[in-house]
Amino acid sequence: MKAIRYTLFFLVALLTFSCEKVIDVDLNTAPPRLVVEASINWVKNTPGNVQIIRLSTTTGYFAGEIPAVTDAIVTVTNSSGIDFDFIQIDTPGIYICENFVPMLNETYTLTIMHQGQIYTAIEKLLATPEVTRIEQRDNAGILGNATEVKFFFNDIPDETNFYFLGIIDPYKVIPEYGILEDRFFQNNEMFGLYFSDKFKPTDTVTFTMSGVSQNYYNYMNILLAQAGTTSAGPFSTPTSTVRGNIVNQTNFSNFALGFFRLGETEVKEYVIQ
Repeated sequence: MKAIRYTLFFLVALLTFSCEKVIDVDLNTAPPRLVVEASINWVKNTPGNVQIIRLSTTTGYFAGEIPAVTDAIVTVTNSSGIDFDFIQIDTPGIYICENFVPMLNETYTLTIMHQGQIYTAIEKLLATPEVTRIEQRDNAGILGNATEVKFFFNDIPDETNFYFLGIIDPYKVIPEYGILEDRFFQNNEMFGLYFSDKFKPTDTVTFTMSGVSQNYYNYMNILLAQAGTTSAGPFSTPTSTVRGNIVNQTNFSNFALGFFRLGETEVKEYVIQ
């Protein structure tokens, strides 16, 4: 009987391993596009003079690293014609300005010159409310085993507002992001909500909020939907390319990916009780 069992095990193992085959997928690679990460965040109660813009290009699906752009000329100009130069530093793809002057409701123009192409984008630096209070509730969530934290703030009165929210969770590598509009809460108290079943006393949760334009709200709405959990895995319909506000003035069809946005930014830390 032992000999029979060993023989059956050998046959099953042989069949299992003989079915394995390495398949090389030949994917078409589109020409690289410029990728712009240009978020100007003026954190409340800081000068806001140091700002960073990151440039890279798209690459093949199986590429080991993202190509950095190191030969671009990057400038942000305000409505008075004052230029703020972003200079390439030792870290490839990172451009820093150390004398930026942020002003609420000021209009700024981003200009990028790269490989004979000129890219531009225009946005306004918008105000952001302050967090007025924070509430914690235990036994939250569907199973009642999570800790819920609410960050309350008052909507900016008498205007249509859009907010970009972020949560830095100590148990996650990448922050959680969300968007919010005041369509049903205009001139009223609003809140950002986050909960987790991993929080423990003394853990620190960081809440960030920036006022953004409706165009950025719509842009992030699509991106967050594509990055959500509604996809069907590797066999789902491919996501579409989301166009931002960066326009190639030299060759319109050779558009860049990314978005240029500015906003006053509220940052509030909370220690779990």
